[in-house]
Amino acid sequence: MAAATFTYKVRDKSGKVISGSIEGSSSAAVAKALRDRGFQPLGIEEQKKSTLKKEIKIPGLSGRVKVRDVSVFSRQFSTMINSGLSLLRSLSILAEQTTNSGLRTVILAVKSDVEGGMSLSQAMEKHSKVFSRLYVAMVKSGEVGGVLDETLNRLAKTLEDQVALRSKIRAAMMYPIAVMGLIVLIVSAMLVFVVPQFVGMYEDFGGDLPLPTKVLLILSDFVTEKWWLAIILVVGTIFGFRAWRNSPRGRDQWDALKLKLPVFGGLIHKTAIARFSHTLAALTRTGVPILQSMDIVAETAGNAVVARAVRDVQASVKEGESLAAPLSGHKVFPPMVVQMMAVGEETGALDTMLEKVGSFYDREVETMVEGLTSLIEPLLIVFLGISVGGMLVALYMPMFKLFTLI
Repeated sequence: MAAATFTYKVRDKSGKVISGSIEGSSSAAVAKALRDRGFQPLGIEEQKKSTLKKEIKIPGLSGRVKVRDVSVFSRQFSTMINSGLSLLRSLSILAEQTTNSGLRTVILAVKSDVEGGMSLSQAMEKHSKVFSRLYVAMVKSGEVGGVLDETLNRLAKTLEDQVALRSKIRAAMMYPIAVMGLIVLIVSAMLVFVVPQFVGMYEDFGGDLPLPTKVLLILSDFVTEKWWLAIILVVGTIFGFRAWRNSPRGRDQWDALKLKLPVFGGLIHKTAIARFSHTLAALTRTGVPILQSMDIVAETAGNAVVARAVRDVQASVKEGESLAAPLSGHKVFPPMVVQMMAVGEETGALDTMLEKVGSFYDREVETMVEGLTSLIEPLLIVFLGISVGGMLVALYMPMFKLFTLI
């Protein structure tokens, strides 16, 4: 029998009347569960599901929980717990005030599981798409240490930093993407509408056409006459690339290639180091065991090369080595990171040193993004001019040849 939601009123051992809701297969099962907890049931009623009020859901948009939503949730949750509100009361308020339907559903499910006797971290662990392993591990550590409000506050800051960094990178890439889209649109329009107008003229001229003109005519014919084949090739290439990238070997090769890119490789590398430093600092500060921390850091690294290096370090730590020593054997970790971590281990301030490393690389990433934005803009304008100008020159080269003969 499917579980239903029941509202109840019970009296505890002190005589206080408590109301709430709980899931169960029947009212009798709910009554037994409440008695097992030491409560005296006064009333149990099944909640009827309303069929009148339904939310309009847009495929791909409704119910999606973003990192920003989890960040706001964490900040508000921390404030409520710090103010003395109970866990269940805080979750109820958060579920009522959130505007994201997906997050509301998750919060209510977490609240129900906590009411059923689960810890907060156990309840959150069931929703891995919303609460990552990093999140759950830190919450569990905060519960054990009795500093859940501080842990949630750190989580909120960590997530806010991630959102801020992503926003800066996306904002910097908006202009290049827009210009590239404009270039593709202009070139496509010329191949479809302009180039075909010259075909008849070239046939009347006779003679042999220049190579650039031949190539341009072949491209135009391909786009106008065999457009379906072009779509198949593009779609096939995209799906093939994704399948290769998602395979273990393909992901390793792709992540290694990204780090070797001429300009963007440095940006990707520094972003990965910043993420590694912030994540390990947060886990270390909240008291998560080092081996579990390394496991989580490897999962959240965002790059297979960095993850593989972290796994190697984890294996060395299991054998009794320090963190910094095995890190020096991996080129993906700069000497400064290794030295800072070594000092942190010696002084007992590893989390502080890691946070400083993360902040340093955050600034490096911001500087690189600003520099790339300044560099890409003129390069794209030049590329636009060469693309359109090159096509025009290729179109008029036969005429220049004719004028020379005349």
